[in-house]
Amino acid sequence: MSAQRLRDLHRGSELLVLPNAWDPASAVVIQHAGAPAVATTSAGVAWSCGWPDGDQLPADEMIGAVRRILRVVDLPLTVDIEEGCSDEPSEVASLVATLVDAGVAGINIEDGSKSPDILVAKLKAIRATLGNRDLYINARTDVYLRGMAAGDAAVEEVTGRAKRYIAAGADGMFVPGVSATDEIRRLAEAITPAPLNVMLVPGLPSREELFAAGARRLSAGIALSLEAYANTARRAAEFMGKGEPAAVSYPMLNALLKK
Repeated sequence: MSAQRLRDLHRGSELLVLPNAWDPASAVVIQHAGAPAVATTSAGVAWSCGWPDGDQLPADEMIGAVRRILRVVDLPLTVDIEEGCSDEPSEVASLVATLVDAGVAGINIEDGSKSPDILVAKLKAIRATLGNRDLYINARTDVYLRGMAAGDAAVEEVTGRAKRYIAAGADGMFVPGVSATDEIRRLAEAITPAPLNVMLVPGLPSREELFAAGARRLSAGIALSLEAYANTARRAAEFMGKGEPAAVSYPMLNALLKK
């Protein structure tokens, strides 16, 4: 039922805007702020568990983090599972089934820098394992985010991957890094009726322009969690009477958590 609610939210009369939570407290205050659903940021969840971003968070720790969030939220929860903690489709499917049984309504699962064939196999395994259990699957492709292609070549590459991922069981497509209105429009048209999800990046069009171009969901990504940690560093330095600390960035925080 919550998966269907999440699915329906992508079909509304305005853009679905989802802040991204990273722990139970952030999730519950996002709910308190009026969000229609709660989405996690994989980087933020990993950081909060003491791991760097980049598919480093162990599956059992991810499951524990998700269970703690589910305990305090009443909204549909969609979880970014990165690449699923494994390249083995059956292991990814088992992880996803555990999350669904815990109460998760949706997931993001990405191709990263690997062959799209791997994500296709994972998606097929997930759907086969879930059977009649419902789940909203947002397939993410990193073509733009990793600079694999640009312009027309990026649109063509993403379109090809998206059609394969949707045929394998994805409900929608997440394309972080795309920001040009025309490219968003072309991608949205290419995958319709599957909804297009974009991520907050510099130069992104307004919410109204995004919706008019065909995007149906906007994610904050790491923005809220990174700012929370950066603000903690600033306030801690201020409290100790020290000078302004070095800016806390994504690479810095990842580096600090590598052991």
